[in-house]
Amino acid sequence: MTGAWDQNVLRARFCHALSEMYKSEVPLYGDLIDVVWEADAKAVQASKKLGGAKTLDPDDILPSRHRVERHGAIRLGTAYELSTIRRMFSVMGMYPVGYYDLSLAGFPMHATAFRPNTQDALSQHPFRVFTTVLRMELLTEKTRALAQKALSQRRIFTPRLLELLDIVETNGTLTSPECAEFIENGLETFRWHSKATVTLDEYMQLKAEHPLIADVVSFPSSHINHLTPRTIDIDLVQQLMVDHGMPAKERIEGPPKRDCPILLRQTSFKALEETVYFRDSPDGYVKGSHTARFGEVEQRGYALTRKGRHLYDRILDQVNADAAKNKVKGGHYEKLLESRFKAFPDSLSDLRGQNLAYFCYQVTSAGERLAEDGIIMAKFGTSASLQELLDQELLTYEPLTYEDFLPLSAGGIFNSNLGAVSQSKQLIMSAEPDLDGFQRCLGTCVADEFHLYSEMQEESIRRCKHQLGLDITV
Repeated sequence: MTGAWDQNVLRARFCHALSEMYKSEVPLYGDLIDVVWEADAKAVQASKKLGGAKTLDPDDILPSRHRVERHGAIRLGTAYELSTIRRMFSVMGMYPVGYYDLSLAGFPMHATAFRPNTQDALSQHPFRVFTTVLRMELLTEKTRALAQKALSQRRIFTPRLLELLDIVETNGTLTSPECAEFIENGLETFRWHSKATVTLDEYMQLKAEHPLIADVVSFPSSHINHLTPRTIDIDLVQQLMVDHGMPAKERIEGPPKRDCPILLRQTSFKALEETVYFRDSPDGYVKGSHTARFGEVEQRGYALTRKGRHLYDRILDQVNADAAKNKVKGGHYEKLLESRFKAFPDSLSDLRGQNLAYFCYQVTSAGERLAEDGIIMAKFGTSASLQELLDQELLTYEPLTYEDFLPLSAGGIFNSNLGAVSQSKQLIMSAEPDLDGFQRCLGTCVADEFHLYSEMQEESIRRCKHQLGLDITV
């Protein structure tokens, strides 16, 4: 889209407003932000090998995107809600990337992540929203009928927001006042409402089948169920959460701690029980409670290639199989995980040499000088290999950040915040992925995350080719 507004700025403003709203709704989230700052400051202090009482401000050292980085998570119920949220996020330069089959983790849902899809947009503001939608075919007949009835009667988008979506799609632009209206009305889609749209009996029926069904169906909005800041030391955050008396989950989800972090590690404080009022009559309510919203933290590592991801999944499958067979839990599971992942290379040179991760290549200052002096052509002719240029220290590289999610890790986080067993677990666990059905509901195709990372890597090589005036062979 083109127009008078800047999608990156609008995305940043919306993320900030959403964070402030969630902080007011869940004060413990604000405390979590403070814990993340404390952990990052301690980690920076340690990395700089500084002693004494001086505390470094991590904002002065970490990349600018780090402190503003958040991901949110919402749960939708219908194809209309999913296709409309796609329209809403596209206004902010956020597009569906990846398909996640959450039936693998025992949830009657599948998902995508709406996020910026270019390196430039990610570097300016990397806000992303993990978005799940209910799979009606995985519900029992009675619960499905109740869910469809309740969802058909709710409207999670304000009339003005729908008007603004029509305006931007027709005119290709939003005015500054319209951007302000977009943020104000868009927040209403994610705002918490303590009055449910179902009766207590209906809620209990939905919850008995699966707690997440009750969370999706019972309320008049697709309330944010968590917002997630990024840290550089999630192990320290986990310890500080315990030290500060937060109800932290038992372990960190994802790969073990490594010298070269890969993919995504996540932890959270457990969901709080909140007062909710359920319908008792056309105009009356009865007091009850609901548990869904929590605070999460993430540490992002390197994006893996398909080969790297296959290795990761193979090791993790073996870990989980061994853990199930031997009934391994808690700290023993952590030791098993760490032991098995010694089979995954843990140096940048090995990750690159074995094509396990994606990288961004850059011309070094020495390469720039040789190119400016016209020596490159004399030295190499018209072409050189990527490895040769790296060996000559004319190019350098750094790993691309993993911008996406892990369904089993998300499942681990969700499960730690539920505390109930699904009645329909067998039906859910026997389900097949349904990418085609998801994309029909979405109204477009989801992007393949591996393709996006590969394109970023190839684009960095093209820039190097242009700077050096060489054809670079990989």
